[in-house]
Amino acid sequence: MPDSADFIEWDERYLMNIPFIDEQHKELVRLTNELYQGCLMGDDVARAYFMKTIKGIVDYVGKHFSMEEKMLENVHYPNLGAHKNQHEEFVKKILEDVNSFQNGKQFVPNVFVRYLKDWILSHIALEDKRYANYIFDLKKQGRLKAAMSPAKVN
Repeated sequence: MPDSADFIEWDERYLMNIPFIDEQHKELVRLTNELYQGCLMGDDVARAYFMKTIKGIVDYVGKHFSMEEKMLENVHYPNLGAHKNQHEEFVKKILEDVNSFQNGKQFVPNVFVRYLKDWILSHIALEDKRYANYIFDLKKQGRLKAAMSPAKVN
């Protein structure tokens, strides 16, 4: 049962039924909730916590996107280019916001966390579901050669 203070509650509709991807998506939700909890602290504490936590999120997002893209490459996903572009734009936005924050520009961590939530959930529900459907169509047709495991995409 999720903590009632969670900003995002994991929902089964976000499952891709690719176990390592689902675990990574759950971890992205957990990290976003952790960042949100930090934003609820007093202003100075929230800012310090934000800087500490955001690095872990950026690193994890990079790892997740890399593994996901490698998997999509392995299955010859036809929309890989567009999917990668979405990932790149997301990372670019995050890094720009973090850079602005570090340089003392007006920055509201709560707004940033809401952006994370909206992007992550809509990306999973729409874009990631598209590739999951593609992969399961390949499986049904008996055309899937690579196993869907992290060992195959590292």
